[in-house]
Parts: sequence; C-alpha cells; structure tokens
Amino acid sequence: MDALTLFGLFAVTAMLVTYALEDRSHWFVLLFAASCALGSAYGFLQGAWPFGLVEAIWAFVALRRWQRKP
Repeated sequence: MDALTLFGLFAVTAMLVTYALEDRSHWFVLLFAASCALGSAYGFLQGAWPFGLVEAIWAFVALRRWQRKP
C-alpha cells in the first residue's frame, strides 16, 4: 500500500469515526469537517476531482454546522 492510499484510508476512517461521535460533542463536528477536508485533498491528489469537490462541499457544510451548534 502506498502513502497516498494510506492517507486516503486515514481520511475516510476519521470521517466515519467523527461522524459517529458527533452527538457527543460539538468538537466532533469540527473534526468531521477537518476529516472531510482531508478526504477532499485525497480526492484531488489521486485525480478524482469529483470526489475531491464533493468532500470540499461536505467540509464547508460541516464547518457551518459547527459554527451554529451551541
């Protein structure tokens, strides 16, 4: 497994874990946004720009949710 694949595996695993834990703390929403940004970077780095674009949108949406959460 190359470094890019390991980076992608880390990014999507972090997305899964932080999404599952969002109800526990608003900080997990912020971590989910960061994980989506990592997933976006992975998508662009591997050449799958549609994946990278959608993950960037998810990162923005999650960041807005974090800003609005009490």
